[in-house]
Amino acid sequence: MNEHQSQKSAQWHFFIPKLYTVFREGYGLSAFRHDVIAGLTVGIVALPLAMALAVASGVSPERGLYTSIVAGFLISLLGGSRFQIGGPTGAFVVVVFNVVETYGYEGLVQATLMAGGILIFFGIARFGTYIKYIPFPVVTGFTSGIALIIFSSQIKEIFGLEIDRVPSDFIDKWVLYGDRFHTLDGATIAIAALSLGLIVVLRHSAPKLPAFLFAIVAGSLAVWVLGLDVDTIGSRYGGIPHVLPIPTWPALSLDRMVELLPSAFTIAFLAAVESLLSAVVADGMTGRRHRSNCELVAQGIGNLCSAILGGIPATGAIARTATNIRSGGRTPIAGLIHAIFLLLFILLLSPLASFVPLASLGAVLVVVAWNMSEVNQFRHLMFAPMGDRLVLLLTFGLTVLVDLTVAIEAGVVVAAILFMHRMAEVVEVQNKISLSIEEVDDLAVPLPAPYAGLGDLPESIEVYKINGPFFFGAAARLADILSRMSRPPEVFILRMRHVPMIDATGATALISFIDKCREQGTLVILSGVRPQSRKVIEKMCKSRVDCSVEFSDNFAAARTRALVIVGA
Repeated sequence: MNEHQSQKSAQWHFFIPKLYTVFREGYGLSAFRHDVIAGLTVGIVALPLAMALAVASGVSPERGLYTSIVAGFLISLLGGSRFQIGGPTGAFVVVVFNVVETYGYEGLVQATLMAGGILIFFGIARFGTYIKYIPFPVVTGFTSGIALIIFSSQIKEIFGLEIDRVPSDFIDKWVLYGDRFHTLDGATIAIAALSLGLIVVLRHSAPKLPAFLFAIVAGSLAVWVLGLDVDTIGSRYGGIPHVLPIPTWPALSLDRMVELLPSAFTIAFLAAVESLLSAVVADGMTGRRHRSNCELVAQGIGNLCSAILGGIPATGAIARTATNIRSGGRTPIAGLIHAIFLLLFILLLSPLASFVPLASLGAVLVVVAWNMSEVNQFRHLMFAPMGDRLVLLLTFGLTVLVDLTVAIEAGVVVAAILFMHRMAEVVEVQNKISLSIEEVDDLAVPLPAPYAGLGDLPESIEVYKINGPFFFGAAARLADILSRMSRPPEVFILRMRHVPMIDATGATALISFIDKCREQGTLVILSGVRPQSRKVIEKMCKSRVDCSVEFSDNFAAARTRALVIVGA
């Protein structure tokens, strides 16, 4: 078996869960002890977060717990990271809320099932390597936008405003808040302030303590002891069931699947980006390496099972993963224990959740929104080049004012165009005249372009050199060459020794340029073309009947050929 076949046959190794690797390396009592402590710590942190994120998403709090239990267990069991903790995250709040508001929870289940299938496809197709290349301004833009939306969604809860239904539109939401601000409730504000203040104090004075859980417990005790009339999980949702729901497969219809496809793709995209980003952060903290495509498959399976067991979308949670590592977690067993802890809470202690005030959950979400806002990163990017600032502000603005799906699409497209422009600027077409892709004044007199370094060649031979990858973003420069000359030459030598690659659009533009030269009586010789680029050009040329390209191995051969043609 040759090396290529050996590598190909070993590709399935990249889909083996890290848990198998851990047991193969040897798993002892010491590692288990560390994993138990870390798993319990993360479970305590995840308990209030799971409920709070579910409420912010427009569903009942137990659905967040179901998600952390089911998806969190499967992501740790089947995932490609040793430390990943899966569950609901703030990134999903906007899209989940919109789906639930438009299609109900049944629609969310269908969208999550579709997203799970998309994630599995991403992993099998080995897209994990490429998803990590999403531009940083796009990620920062939509996460900061989501943070602002999460904060806005909790104004009603932390001020106790009398509002039956909060609109989803950002501007309409704040207009309604202004109209109903006179209905604020002092007791609710006090509970929210107590919980928020406790979180801030504990994070600064005792960062190892579970600040969110302490805030929830303190708020619940204050409401119970003082007999305050504020909204709680019990009064709003009737409490939390003490059993897991029976698996239910929704009735899928093609029309509804088409309607939900954009939302499903957004859920899958967010799950892929955040889970891989979390895995990369974990690698940086521990020096380990994750398997990105295995992780995507696990995320897909976790979301599929979460949907049919009453949950919401899940992904790798960066903060909980970091907590796992700082608490001494060493293997995926810690993630399994975190899920088991939450399951035991539902089975044994779920009645206690009825006393949790929604104002305390609102305080938790305010802190979550602040952590997601990435204020420092946002401020840092505002000193970046103009194009990056445009991508950041566009993605942020569209996330807040329009829709998360539109924001991601627009951000990625604008970032791609910006990347093309920058790559085109890197590609250098050398001659006496500097060619660019900027607008050209049509009234300007065409300028001659003699090559200063080749004075021994007659004027009927033109030579240009291209440096850099010749892809679609740089193709426009080549099209300008003939229009910038006072008269076409007999032979045009294009030196391509320093072109490392050429894509299909670049090859098409090059062949069209050769055809245009032929129409004007100019022969084009491509000099020093590298094997990869030559293969692309020749393959693209086969699809055209009258296409013929002349190659020379080096410039000396091209020069000799050109001199013979012009009879010099």
